[in-house]
Amino acid sequence: MVGMLSAEQMSQTISSETISALLPLFAAGPLILAAIAAILPKPWMRATLGIAVPFLVSLAAFAVMFRVAAEGPIGHGVGAYPGGVAIPFLADTFSMLMLGVAAAVVAIGSWFAQVAGENTSRFFPALTLMMVAGMSGAFLTADLFNFFVFMEVMLLPSYGLIAVTGTWHRLAAGRTFVLVNLLTSTVLLIGVALIYGAAGNVNIAMLARLGAEGGPGGTGVVALGIVIIALCVKAGIAPAHTWLPRTYPSSSPAVMALFSAVHTKVAVYMLYRLYVVIVGMNPAWHWPIIALMAVSMLVGAFAGLAENTMREVLAYQMVTGMPFILIVLAFTDAHDGTGAKAALAAGIFYAIHHMVTVGALILGSGAVEETYGTGTLSRLSGLARRDQLVAWVMAAMSFSIVGFPPFSGVWGKIGVVFASAATGDARSIVAIAVIVIASLGSLLAMVRLWRAVFWGRPMQGVPDDVRVPGSLVAPSAALALVSVAMFIAVGAVTWSTNGAAGALLDIDAYRDAALVGIDSAVGGVY
Repeated sequence: MVGMLSAEQMSQTISSETISALLPLFAAGPLILAAIAAILPKPWMRATLGIAVPFLVSLAAFAVMFRVAAEGPIGHGVGAYPGGVAIPFLADTFSMLMLGVAAAVVAIGSWFAQVAGENTSRFFPALTLMMVAGMSGAFLTADLFNFFVFMEVMLLPSYGLIAVTGTWHRLAAGRTFVLVNLLTSTVLLIGVALIYGAAGNVNIAMLARLGAEGGPGGTGVVALGIVIIALCVKAGIAPAHTWLPRTYPSSSPAVMALFSAVHTKVAVYMLYRLYVVIVGMNPAWHWPIIALMAVSMLVGAFAGLAENTMREVLAYQMVTGMPFILIVLAFTDAHDGTGAKAALAAGIFYAIHHMVTVGALILGSGAVEETYGTGTLSRLSGLARRDQLVAWVMAAMSFSIVGFPPFSGVWGKIGVVFASAATGDARSIVAIAVIVIASLGSLLAMVRLWRAVFWGRPMQGVPDDVRVPGSLVAPSAALALVSVAMFIAVGAVTWSTNGAAGALLDIDAYRDAALVGIDSAVGGVY
């Protein structure tokens, strides 16, 4: 969240009308600069764009976040066409917070790629910027079909990133990544098409409460279910999770860090949006959500104990993190509905904590892997004595992912537990029990990683002068400092997440901003 103070100052100097008209630049800007990066003659020029652009996107997102937090969401229909016809871009506190944090992690991942030499391919920065463009559009669009389009804009360069940094092993694993995402994208498109056939529109604001009220003949609910299934697969929710730990660790460390901040989080973002705006937080979904998230938590927490490399263990921490973010959706009815904001805020807090913490762990393990040529647990030992900085970073972020102070994970876990306990019924008992057991599993997995890599006898056959360079550790250390800052400045972070939850729940304001040029009475006809 670098630059939040200056971002707030910047946001006060531009009118809301100007900001709304500039929203498409969040997607168009990185896309144009990607084309420029591809033709720049000097590697340092391309690398500078690859790092600077996502950082500026993050800064701009936080600037807009402060404005919409104070004045409400703003929208823009591309080409000045009315809402429901135009390609809609909409900024509220929720979308801008998620975009700001994700873009910041992408910038730091690109920094690591530069230091580690992963971006030696001419097209690495350009592909990264194309991915940022798709990510920005996916967070900002208020239309399901355009969300699908931006997801594809985000995914296509992802295939290229695997290829340009790939060994034959990475390319083989990349086939699974491509096949799974192509299949789920096809399913997502089918669901969106069925929604259009049933409701006559795919503008999220005009579909408000479609799932809660049954839609036309109930067909819309079935179509919405298809969309949700596709998003759950993309988020790595069990039982359709195995593609993630089999493909992400096979990419390069920098690419895995980029993917961890982007792909699953965009899917989670839209699941939140659909559940609140379209499904209407229907209580009928509470127990199915708990059951699915409980299975995913336990599988992700304990499956990592069987993995043999650092990044494979961390991939399962990604799997177990997604249900922590989503399980709060089953508790949005606490205290006659007043607990919905607290539950959603807890999940959003955990989402941004997870982006920062997992990014730091992946880049820290990548620093070890780049230095010693392996991330296999059995081939590493005793690094705590020879590489103290990276050992400190990995230990700190392991504490954070499990939920120990003084790191952001403790507030994330406490928030999710408190949200789950708010109803005080059987759901609370089941959810809290699973959270505790899954946290124990994560602790065991991270202890196993630490014992194998950082404890034990010094490595044999490695020259004493071989050390993890500080330049390689710096990106992960920067994210670790962000986690510490989130722990210390929890009030400021909670203000952001509460604002994001409030914006997510304010469906009328979302509708008015999304349906630019249409009388607000048109919205919510379903």
